[in-house]
Amino acid sequence: MKKLILPENYKSSTDLRQTQRAIKFIKDTFQRKLASALNLERVSAPLFVEEDSGLNDDLNGVERPVSFDLKQTGVKAVIVHSLAKWKRMALKLYSFAPGEGLYTDMNAIRRDEETDNLHSIYVDQWDWELIINKERRNMDTLKKTVLKITGVLADTLQELKAKYPAVKTEISREVYFISAADLESKYPALTPKERERAVTKEHKTVFVSGIGGPLKNGLPHDGRAPDYDDWALNGDLLVYNEVLEDAFELSSMGIRVDAGSLQKQLEAAGCPERKKYLYHKLILEDKLPLTIGGGIGQSRLCMLLLGKAHIGEVQASLWPEGMREECSANGINLL
Repeated sequence: MKKLILPENYKSSTDLRQTQRAIKFIKDTFQRKLASALNLERVSAPLFVEEDSGLNDDLNGVERPVSFDLKQTGVKAVIVHSLAKWKRMALKLYSFAPGEGLYTDMNAIRRDEETDNLHSIYVDQWDWELIINKERRNMDTLKKTVLKITGVLADTLQELKAKYPAVKTEISREVYFISAADLESKYPALTPKERERAVTKEHKTVFVSGIGGPLKNGLPHDGRAPDYDDWALNGDLLVYNEVLEDAFELSSMGIRVDAGSLQKQLEAAGCPERKKYLYHKLILEDKLPLTIGGGIGQSRLCMLLLGKAHIGEVQASLWPEGMREECSANGINLL
């Protein structure tokens, strides 16, 4: 079990029923503002896909998806880890145009997740994807999108605090942009997670770009599947969590692979056999739209804005009994 953070003298600013009302308020407000800021339309999305479709997110390549066989056809299905690949296919299927995008409620089960204050085996997030032109496949587009999302985050917090004055969370609208390579140079003696903690403590809201490829030490800053984000044009949005006194990842996003970057990254990751899947073939043949997209954790957003110490205070999931006991003894009530 990962190290559990137990803030000293912790007390939630909202009781259980207030928390439930606030969760709905946050989700309703944030998704409405996000759709407006990025020109997104809500669509329905699958909970599971066929195992052989190549559409499931492979995360770091070692996580096992929950799977089951269909009685009627015998086909093996897997519960999604995320909808990173599915969204791009959906944009083509629904005939979206450049400048238009979609978002959806993504629910997943990540059975191999090590639970702690931030991680649960149940994952809920907004997955979004937006079509862009070839000329917009650059870092400037990525940064402008990050700023829009951060603005939505800050506006949602402002409305939440007006409705629930007991909430004292603060979030900076100003984003400090830094590449994973520069972050390694800035803190060469620290691990990637320690670097994130140091930079967010100093700058509060940070976007770390260039995640997936090897750094000077030969290792990536963090794991990324090779077939959705372009490793040169992606990143994580982090804020400093005052309750946990640590970096807090709110969103992972990026400009998606084109034919060239997909070919290169599949080779680098040692999985060129994925080119047999329809999704990969369509990209290699330039038959899918160029896009930018990402995921934004719903429970994480609620946890952050409400100043909660554990994600289990805003979502119902399964937790080790020892964790429940420790949390209860320290004023943290897990659902």
